[in-house]
Amino acid sequence: MDDGSVPARPLVRLKGIRKVFSNGTEAIRGLDLDIMPGEFISLLGPSGCGKSTALRMIAGLGEASEGEIEWPTAMYDASGKPEREIGFVFQEPTLMPWATVFDNVALPFTLKDRPKGEVPDRVAEALKMVGLERFAKSYPRELSGGMKMRVSIARALVMRPKVLLMDEPFAALDEITRFKLNNDLLDLWNKQRWTVVFVTHSVYESVYLSTRIVVMAARPGRIVGELGVDAGYPRGTAFRTSQPYNDACRRVSELLDDAMAANPAGIDEH
Repeated sequence: MDDGSVPARPLVRLKGIRKVFSNGTEAIRGLDLDIMPGEFISLLGPSGCGKSTALRMIAGLGEASEGEIEWPTAMYDASGKPEREIGFVFQEPTLMPWATVFDNVALPFTLKDRPKGEVPDRVAEALKMVGLERFAKSYPRELSGGMKMRVSIARALVMRPKVLLMDEPFAALDEITRFKLNNDLLDLWNKQRWTVVFVTHSVYESVYLSTRIVVMAARPGRIVGELGVDAGYPRGTAFRTSQPYNDACRRVSELLDDAMAANPAGIDEH
């Protein structure tokens, strides 16, 4: 029965996206994806499937060769470009080594020429979110790898984005630190309910974090399957050792096997 409710509109819609690089390599073909408010989506797939390329195009850091990326609920500027309210966390923390943690987190305010008066409170808020409020005056060389990544996440959150884009942020960390940051990220997401698009090569990480997993095959990059993870939050050790988790990992692994079979050469990704 129709309850009269209005379906949510996507925050981001990718329609028929094709990406061809200047050397002629077709990285992505026919990519269609709706990203809904409040989702935690993982893009999973082998090297060469265009996960990072898609993420950069969503961020406006690259243009599609064909197709459209729409922001149905966004405001548009005078030139007709959407005002993307995003934060981006890269594979490496990419911190300025000569700057304090405070100044690294405050960088988006400088780049966007925002009022200086709101900077201290907003930086303090972001550092508290990631548990680094006592390290504002520290320098990157004084931090562990996990702490540097927390600074990078705080910098992405300081502008209070609606969409958080994360490109394999925990891949270089040891397993214990990675598990801890997975839990902390889920705790933040559960409280703030941004929309997260998370690129990973890990089946286990994707199942643990996500509400939905999009599996891509390579060359050209395309979606070969999706899986919703019907498990509540918060998640923890009990979920990691549960039968539903194991079942979901198995189903995603099967989809990933299909993706790998479509790209037996394992060509590296742009």
